[in-house]
Amino acid sequence: MVVKALQEPLEVAGPWQVRFAPGRGAPEEITLDELISWSAHNDPGVKFFSGDATYTNTLTIPRGLLSKGQRLYLDLGRVAVMAEVRLNGKTFPTLWKPPFVVNITDVAKTGENKLQVRIVNLWPNRLIGDEQLPEDSERNDNGTLKQWPQWLLDGRPSPTGRLTFTSWRLWKKDEPLLESGLLGPVTLRTTQMIPLNTR
Repeated sequence: MVVKALQEPLEVAGPWQVRFAPGRGAPEEITLDELISWSAHNDPGVKFFSGDATYTNTLTIPRGLLSKGQRLYLDLGRVAVMAEVRLNGKTFPTLWKPPFVVNITDVAKTGENKLQVRIVNLWPNRLIGDEQLPEDSERNDNGTLKQWPQWLLDGRPSPTGRLTFTSWRLWKKDEPLLESGLLGPVTLRTTQMIPLNTR
């Protein structure tokens, strides 16, 4: 059987709208013309953000990518750390390790498609960000608590604006930040289904 050449991977370009979970120091929404790590952003609220954020884009699928006998995949590229893809209202299983790829053949349509990618990162960046702020509790030299701070016992927010609290300071303010977010490149890839002749 002769298999025709498949189309080269098609990159999904920006801009990307990114909406952050509220109450964690980030702005409600930002626009990224290209994908970068949150830790490389100029806004401290984004730079030190830890939690979940949702990327939104319009996925334009040209005619021919959904040909009979072909499968269409959305490849997120690099992700830090986990991702959940939603396309045209359909949510796919959580992606927690490479490859960050989902088969979108049965959901995608020629033309415009609504793409949402929810990303969750790790906690250290927010802890490192809070270390830029004044101390809000009495600590021993090794970072452990001397006593529970009264503001915490009273159920009030930190008086210095910190968003996190730990009984042991595990990260310092000058430690390197972890890469976070959808790093890409995000691409559309096709495969050809070939029937096997068992005779």
